[in-house]
Amino acid sequence: MRSFVPLFLVCILFPAIPAKQFTKCELSQLLKDIDGYGGIALPEFICTIFHTSGYDTQAIVENNGSTEYGLFQISNKLWCKSSQVPQSRNICDISCDKFLDDDITDDIMCAKKILDIKGIDYWLAHKALCTEKLEQWLCEKL
Repeated sequence: MRSFVPLFLVCILFPAIPAKQFTKCELSQLLKDIDGYGGIALPEFICTIFHTSGYDTQAIVENNGSTEYGLFQISNKLWCKSSQVPQSRNICDISCDKFLDDDITDDIMCAKKILDIKGIDYWLAHKALCTEKLEQWLCEKL
């Protein structure tokens, strides 16, 4: 019981960042406004996000000296600020930690900047896995 009390206090004093493991249909609903953005259809976005982060807002991947954050796996080398890479260009003008919560508004804004600058092939999963047979990524509930 003694060890439970300090752990309980830590959880209350330092609550976890609210995270979300989306479903394909939940994400489709949230991203419907970017359908066609940069010439990319919604099923391509959904497929790419699935293969990039598994629809998990708290996905973090170490990749060749940088860290990628959130649904869109946005890198701290160019797009967001982190203590790990203080010289980041921070093109999206945001802390990388913001990509780990369940509010994906800022994630979408940064993803649009990435699309404008680098295109959809910034996400390697797109070309390899998300250019054919896209009907499986459609959500019938929309």
